[in-house]
Order: sequence, then structure tokens, then C-alpha cells
Amino acid sequence: MNIGEVASRSGLPAKTIRYYEEIGLIHPLRTENGYRAFQSSDLNRLAFLGRARALGFSIEDCRALVSLYDDDQRESARVKEITEQNLQRIAEKIAELEAMRETLSRLALACSGDESPDCAILKDLAGEENPAAADGTGQDCCAPRATSTGKGASA
Repeated sequence: MNIGEVASRSGLPAKTIRYYEEIGLIHPLRTENGYRAFQSSDLNRLAFLGRARALGFSIEDCRALVSLYDDDQRESARVKEITEQNLQRIAEKIAELEAMRETLSRLALACSGDESPDCAILKDLAGEENPAAADGTGQDCCAPRATSTGKGASA
């Protein structure tokens, strides 16, 4: 199989396949004219790598997992250790994403999104002081402000 066919069959871009070859994760044969000649074993390895990467394993994890897969004397404890380390990284990433979501939600609530030029979101991104704390009103710069009619209005 050529790289186009193996890319189609594996679901991986040709650029990724070339990269995997460059870093030694796969070793396709070469024809006399230098073209890659992939075997079914290369396709299987690429499918393995694609699935592992989709599950969040790092390149180095993949290298270790491929090595363990090829080793008939492997200990499954090592495979489990790599997997549990990946689970820990994913849990940490989820915590980071949840913190980001909370911050973005807080910022979105702090800004009325009206015609006012003041915006808590931009001030936060710029690292400026929270205007609500600075002016002592307890009200954020972008929150609707009560008027004499009782309806919100921009300041």
C-alpha cells in the first residue's frame, strides 16, 4: 500500500504517518525508487497508534505501549501503569477545563453586553483591577445599573 491508501484505511493524515515514521514509531519498507511500501502490519500499527492517541496517550506513552504490544513477555502491570498515568493527566486537564468554564461563566455574567464601552471581560483579560471593587459600589462595570424607572441602563 502507498501512503495515500494507508492514510485512507487508517484514518490518519499522511503527514501524521510521515511523522510517526520520522520519530521511529513505524518502519515501512521502501521501494527501489524510495516510495514507502506499507504492509498490513504497518496498517495495524497505525490503527493502534491512532486509537491510543485518540485516548490521550502521549507520543512517549505510545512508544512504550507499542513496545509492550510487541513484547510477548510483557507484564500487563506496566500497561496498566501507563494507562493510570494517562487517566491522571486527563483528570488534571478536566479540572483545568472546569476552572476555565467557571471563570468564563463568571466573566460572561459580569458583562451586560450592551452598548457600554466598559467590559469586565476585557478588563479581566487585561489584568486590570475589578471596577466593582475599585469604585466601592459593589456593582461590576458591565452589570445593568438601575435607573429611576427601575430598569437597567448602561452607565
